[in-house]
Amino acid sequence: MDMEHEVPPLKPRANDERYYGRGTFLGVTGLGLSSLLWGAPVWNALKGITKPISSAAQSIGVVPDGWRIYTIASTMPRFDPQSWRLRISGLVDTPLELTYKELLALPRTETVADFHCVTGWSVSNVHWAGVRFDDLLAAAGLKPQAHALTFISAEKPYVDSLTLQQLRLPQVMLAYEMDGKPLTRAHGAPVRVVIPEMYGYKNTKWVEEIVAAPAAIAGYWEQNGYDVDAWVGRSNGYSS
Repeated sequence: MDMEHEVPPLKPRANDERYYGRGTFLGVTGLGLSSLLWGAPVWNALKGITKPISSAAQSIGVVPDGWRIYTIASTMPRFDPQSWRLRISGLVDTPLELTYKELLALPRTETVADFHCVTGWSVSNVHWAGVRFDDLLAAAGLKPQAHALTFISAEKPYVDSLTLQQLRLPQVMLAYEMDGKPLTRAHGAPVRVVIPEMYGYKNTKWVEEIVAAPAAIAGYWEQNGYDVDAWVGRSNGYSS
């Protein structure tokens, strides 16, 4: 998940305890682990808002162009193009398993869009390429009862969900390329959800299974207080 080091206030939990919730920090720009992230100004901003992580931060090295890369697991999933399969299950006529090669053979779509994190940072003009969800699901066939898709990540226990109406917005896709290159491990290789209209936590990375469902569910971060519909500028306490 692409998340910054600052977290907006969440909905109160028992005893008004609020969790940092971003797991282990894995990487930031070429500065790596430095006072940029963990210096006094940042720590002071976090006090009273979040519960600090207890595990040591780990860096994956250089993550350029303004991205902030975090994971809820201790390590990021690894991608083997020979053994990887994308499972499509749930309310479909024909459950499928697609190889990486089969996925790349589907009709290709591209878009250029800004990426926004709920914590306040953005990356402009990201060039994504991948497959539209209607094309991805054509061979499986959706049952009439299906109104949403749940995305299961190889980053356990990360899941999230979007309605079919949301997934049919013009720029939405299951992406396998970013800025003209295959997705890197840090950005969710081999495939991730891209929905520029919503904040980054809805852009599920390392997708390994897509489940057609009757309705959208509360995903990992929604269960920790964030909005289910994460519209940029008009959710999670923001207003345009």
